[in-house]
Amino acid sequence: MLADFFRLSVNNLRRRKLRSWLTMIGIFIGIAAVVALISLGNGLQNAVMGQFESLGTDYLTVQNAETGFGPPGSTAAEKLTEHDLNIVEEVRGVEKASAVLIRVGKIEYNDAISFNYIRSISNEEENLKEEYRALDLETQEGRLLKIGDNKKVLLGSNYAKDTKFGKGVRVGKKIIINDEEFEVLGIFNPSGNIILNDAVVMFYEDLKENLDIGDEIDLIGVNVEDSEDPKIVADRIERALRRDRNLKEGEEDFSVQTPVEILSSVNQILTAINVVVIGIAMISIIVGGIGIANTMYTSVLERRKEIGTMKAIGARNSNVLSIFLIEAGLLGFIGGAIGIGIGLGIAFSVSGIANSVFGGNIIAVKLSIPLISFAMGFSFLIGILSGFFPSYQASKLHPVEALRA
Repeated sequence: MLADFFRLSVNNLRRRKLRSWLTMIGIFIGIAAVVALISLGNGLQNAVMGQFESLGTDYLTVQNAETGFGPPGSTAAEKLTEHDLNIVEEVRGVEKASAVLIRVGKIEYNDAISFNYIRSISNEEENLKEEYRALDLETQEGRLLKIGDNKKVLLGSNYAKDTKFGKGVRVGKKIIINDEEFEVLGIFNPSGNIILNDAVVMFYEDLKENLDIGDEIDLIGVNVEDSEDPKIVADRIERALRRDRNLKEGEEDFSVQTPVEILSSVNQILTAINVVVIGIAMISIIVGGIGIANTMYTSVLERRKEIGTMKAIGARNSNVLSIFLIEAGLLGFIGGAIGIGIGLGIAFSVSGIANSVFGGNIIAVKLSIPLISFAMGFSFLIGILSGFFPSYQASKLHPVEALRA
């Protein structure tokens, strides 16, 4: 019996192809938006988490409060200095601390000029290895810097492309940074860190000399001893710097952050974005539900004689109700299935374009079976709920009145 109802409902939808497609538009637009954006959001969230996992939970960063946009430390009202670095190094639980400079510089090659980030790495062997690990740096060409490789640099993957200077930079070539010549020792693999793909990396002392920087520091990287809790060590660093700067608690002009805190903030932002996206998409789904209700009401009016005939030959109210509910549910279900297909197509397209433009695997689409199952079930439920009252109205029609229509 149910199979017969299903076939009858499918045939009825086929007879009204254009109306059925127009009815489903609202459903599959909403479902497509939800699936595409949540899949991309989950993929981005996994990528961010992967970056922090490679950094490790025992790595802290110290930087001053910013007053505007720019590289870390560049817009701080009061800069970190080597004096602050010495204070941090003396804090109990700190295994080692290293100074980092991140500045924008003029890079010249092949008679073309580009302004990009320049990041320093430590001249000390132990800190150098730790920074390579933290930044997850590997070369696709050449090698990483070693102690003694002065006046040599590493370049992000985008420098190997022809788009930046008209032709790609190769290992062994000379580039001019702020009017000073440096040899290219290696080019990084494409990274999920977009900034790093366009960055120049050189030794701390070379960057200080190149930009004529005094004892300013943009941020301090801190490795915590294995036996210590990073959060407790971060609190100790805050107390030491407050004491040195004669600041009260809550008046800090600097920040000490752990990867866990940063990751928590990022997750909160991504979750908030997903909630907003779902809220917007729900409006489209509700509009789609109203469209289904309107179509079903119209269908009842057009098929009054058909309903009357079915009842006259013995169809019960429940039979008529079932037929119309199945039609409404199918409209929602098919709309949801199409929406999922469109949503996944959009997600993979955006991911492919972003990864192609920026290099690396920046956004990886994460397929979520629970999400797809929920989308299918929800769209079917919307169809059923939207079609319930028209279906109920059809089931209550009196055979004689229906045949007179």
